[in-house]
Amino acid sequence: MTAQQVEGPNVYSVFWVLRRARAGDRSGSSEQLQQALLSQDGVRLRGAYSLAGLRPDADAILWLHGNDLDAIQTTWTCMVETEAGRDIEAVNTYLGVVTPSQYVADHSPAFIRGVAPRRYLSVYPFVKTAEWYLLPYEERQRMMREHGELGREFPGILTNTVSSFGLADQEFVVAIEGDDPGEIMQMMQRLRAAEVRKYTTYDTPIYLGRRMDVEDVLQLLV
Repeated sequence: MTAQQVEGPNVYSVFWVLRRARAGDRSGSSEQLQQALLSQDGVRLRGAYSLAGLRPDADAILWLHGNDLDAIQTTWTCMVETEAGRDIEAVNTYLGVVTPSQYVADHSPAFIRGVAPRRYLSVYPFVKTAEWYLLPYEERQRMMREHGELGREFPGILTNTVSSFGLADQEFVVAIEGDDPGEIMQMMQRLRAAEVRKYTTYDTPIYLGRRMDVEDVLQLLV
């Protein structure tokens, strides 16, 4: 069974994991950086997140999405061409496309459904084993439904999965949103009991960020 086609233009989702690359003028304003971030029509900011003190290699995450990948790419170009942007380095970029679930007909990412973002974001890449894709579709569907039932034990958690086949090293990008990082941890630990887990190749690095006003997050980078 093949994946369904998305109706209308594709929706791209990108997570930029950023750090302040070198010492600049700390008194400098981040206003130009913010203007560049919001400069492209159709590019929407889901959230800006601080990683300060949570990862040694990154300071912030910017989560953008839209129908035009060129516009998202241009947003990045506009940012790094600003005076403040010259001091920013991308530690990682997770890019994906929203596609209908192959296994659960009514499942779609929370950000596509218009659900408001939560306070914390945990985002990571995901790759399955080659053996997974050789299993009969009905077997894969059964395991994914079990996985979904376990996840529904945590109704306060939002899930977002986008596909990256041929676009990046990972096959999927998974973004988990919640108001309590402890609850995110409990859900992810619970999901380890799902049978489908044995078909995971890798799902790291994981970045946990706290959602803040975009002005405050950008100030971490200038």
